Parts: sequence; C-alpha cells; structure tokens
Amino acid sequence: MTDSPPALSRSDREKADHSLSLSERAFRILRQQILNGEIPPGEKLRVEALQREHAFSSSPIREALNRLVAEGLVIADDHRGFRAALMTSADLEDITRFRLIVEPAALSQSIANGTDEWEARVVAAFHRLERIRQRIELGEIPFNAEWTQRHKDFHTALISAAPSPRLLSACSNYFDVSERYRRFEAMNRTQSRDTTGEHRRLMETALARQAEMSVALLREHISLTAKTTLALRQSKATGLD
Repeated sequence: MTDSPPALSRSDREKADHSLSLSERAFRILRQQILNGEIPPGEKLRVEALQREHAFSSSPIREALNRLVAEGLVIADDHRGFRAALMTSADLEDITRFRLIVEPAALSQSIANGTDEWEARVVAAFHRLERIRQRIELGEIPFNAEWTQRHKDFHTALISAAPSPRLLSACSNYFDVSERYRRFEAMNRTQSRDTTGEHRRLMETALARQAEMSVALLREHISLTAKTTLALRQSKATGLD
C-alpha cells in the first residue's frame, strides 16, 4: 500500500492558489479568516464589503459564503444575509465527538500501513512544529497562522498512510473547523500544558507501531482541548455561548 503524498509546503500552496477559480479562492480566503478568528463569531458578512476588501465580484463571494454555510462556518438568514457562525459549547462538543470517531480510526489504519517514507514524514513534521514552538516561546515570532499550519501538518502526517481518501478528508475538515476553539483554548488557558510532550508521545508510539497506545493518546489529546475550552467558558466571560 503506497502512502498518501506529503502535504504541500506554504510556498507551493500559494502558487497553487493562483490557478484556482475565483469562487474557490474566495472560499479559501474567507474560510481561513473565520478559522483564524480574523472574522469574529457572529460578525455580519456583507457581500458588498467583502467585494471591496478582496477585489472579487459578488458571484464568487456568494458562492463561497454558501459553501461555508454547508460547512457550518457561516449562517444564512433570508432576511439578514450572512454572518459568521457563533462559537458554542454544543458545537464544540459535536465537533469533538466526530473527531474522536474519525481521527483514531485513521491513525490506527495509518500505523498499520505506514512505510519508511511515512515515518520520515512524521518525524519531519514534528521537527518543524517543535522549531516554530521554540521560536514563539523565545518571543521571536507571535502565535500565528504558520504555527497553525505546522500543527495541522503534524497531525496530517500521523494519519497520512491511512488508505481511505474519504476518511482523510473527514479528518482534515473536522480538524479545520475545530481551529477556532483550539486557538481560543491556547490563547486563554491559565494553566500550562505540555503540548510538545503530547505530540512527542503521539509520534513515538506511532513509530513504534503501538497502535492501541497511540490511539488512546490521540483521544486524550483531542478531549483535553475540548475539556479545557469548556472549563474556560464556565470560569469567565468568553467568546463561547
């Protein structure tokens, strides 16, 4: 069984964006702005304003917004137009339930099918994630979109040898829609969390082909973010409803 191809680098992704249709480009831009928190939960998304900001006509913007409605990131109202979906405890719990189904399944399959190239991909992704974490801790760069991408690249590498494209696509989508909550947790947590240790143990158990242990660690890793986020909501006024 051959491995899935490695994730595109940031420069490759930027080059690929130029060949996309206008509606696809608009979709990716708006989706990323919502996931990164640049468009706050509940903010009204006026087509005319988005046209001016991104230099698109109304048609690509509307197509993008309707696709985001289908993903649950945007809410459509016949009378009020579009607005970014709220961040809610119920939504986070629903996302977490699905992640706890699809990601452990993909990881288990990936460990069973992984080759030497898969192992190298996992190690390289962990190294890249660790390097940017060190730079953030030293104050060289802020907590930013590059960290977000390297974090996803690591989790993607772990499951990349799973043979089901549909399963991998589901994992990618649910990982993305949890990003608003993950950022909220990372920016507001009051107690330290050894995420590097969590990622390292995930890597080591996966490479050692300890599937049961690795899956258990992944489930704990996913659940802890949700648990911490929900606890933050209860302890103070937050962006969660």
